[in-house]
Amino acid sequence: MFDSLAEKLGGVFDRLAHRGALTQSDVDSAMREIRIALLEADVALPVVKDFIANIREKAVGQAVIKSVTPSQMVVKIVNDALIDVLGKENEALDLSAVPPVPVLMVGLQGSGKTTTSAKLALRLKKDKKKVLLASLDIYRPAAQEQLALLGKQISVDTLPIIVGEKPKAIAARAMTEARKGGYDVVILDTAGRLHVDLNMMAEVAEVRTLVQPKETLLVVDSLAGQDAVNIAREFNEKIGVTGIVLTRIDGDSRGGAALSMRAVTGCPIKFLGAGEKVEALEPFHPDRLAGRILGMGDVVSLVETAAEKMDKAEAERVAKRMVDGRFDLNDMLSQFRQMQKMGDLKGLLGLLPGMGKFKAQLEAAKIDEKILKRQEAIILSMTLQERRNPDIIKAARKRRIAAGCGLSVQDVNKLLKQYEQIADMMKKMKKMGKRGLLGGLPGGFGGGGSMGGFPPFGGFPS
Repeated sequence: MFDSLAEKLGGVFDRLAHRGALTQSDVDSAMREIRIALLEADVALPVVKDFIANIREKAVGQAVIKSVTPSQMVVKIVNDALIDVLGKENEALDLSAVPPVPVLMVGLQGSGKTTTSAKLALRLKKDKKKVLLASLDIYRPAAQEQLALLGKQISVDTLPIIVGEKPKAIAARAMTEARKGGYDVVILDTAGRLHVDLNMMAEVAEVRTLVQPKETLLVVDSLAGQDAVNIAREFNEKIGVTGIVLTRIDGDSRGGAALSMRAVTGCPIKFLGAGEKVEALEPFHPDRLAGRILGMGDVVSLVETAAEKMDKAEAERVAKRMVDGRFDLNDMLSQFRQMQKMGDLKGLLGLLPGMGKFKAQLEAAKIDEKILKRQEAIILSMTLQERRNPDIIKAARKRRIAAGCGLSVQDVNKLLKQYEQIADMMKKMKKMGKRGLLGGLPGGFGGGGSMGGFPPFGGFPS
């Protein structure tokens, strides 16, 4: 998301570098480029005008302050303006009511509403909430069955289906069952349509009046661009929306809907859907998103992802063995599995500060998401003795391992070479102590070389 916008803004900031102060001409040129970049990103024109006026006023005459360059000053000004447009801070779900708290999910057909309902249920389940899912969509074929299947997949209860029951009656039954069952939250997945129409609005309004939802979340496909903003405005005017969930943000390189939504509708964006998996729903943090757009990364999200998905005890065990110089292929296998839990490698790299400038190089590198699976298969084809003592793996053993995992001897050699690099690095660290942590990385952050030599990106089997 925001790839094209981030690239264009990065170019603007680079051209402002090395200036002693920002002249009116510098600012005019930069504002013109930023305006074009925002419009090409499909940001609504009124939002663009207000945004440019805001940053122009603050940018003129900005002199160098200590070690801060004018381009850095403009980055700070643009960052603050982006956060203002996006909503300043994350607005969490408001569930402060007597349980069961009803949450109404609304939106057009195809926006990902049913999947988002399940994703939200999973998040609430992780927060120790007892959730009941109920589908009010009696029109789309197998919509109710789809929600029931998703509920089973995430081990969240769904309201039993009664054929022929109307949406209002389903909502009433869901609330009754939730009270009896001691549920904390009831997520009501309403029917979508191919376009905004009065019949759909009337039906949703009836359900809303009946259950009095604490939250009414509008699920919008970010790929709809300006249409997404118009849809949000319509729903907000006719039903009343308390929050927005933007789906498929991983497929939208422009991101104009996210930048326009809050300013045009006044409704906060509460969640972002970034994939088909039920875990792919993240809270919307304006400051973090602004950081991603401006190439400053999102280290907080990276740390949170690691904390949530990685096994801390296992990571500490392997880290201790690495520092002690006792790192073997079993430990390497553990690291591969931990990395797979973290998710998409390119997405994770995108959260690191400054990585936006290396986007072309990362694309050219063609990082294969199946690499870790193949490396795991190679290690699993080894005996326990071979994993503990890789030095015994000679030609005959390599041929057997390659045949066992369906890969080539060359792939096995690459993995063993990668293991040797890490093991050597660990030995250097042990000798040099803590000072060796950065300096010992081969071709990496302390060695002054390129990224290509740093495991696990160097020597991958292709």
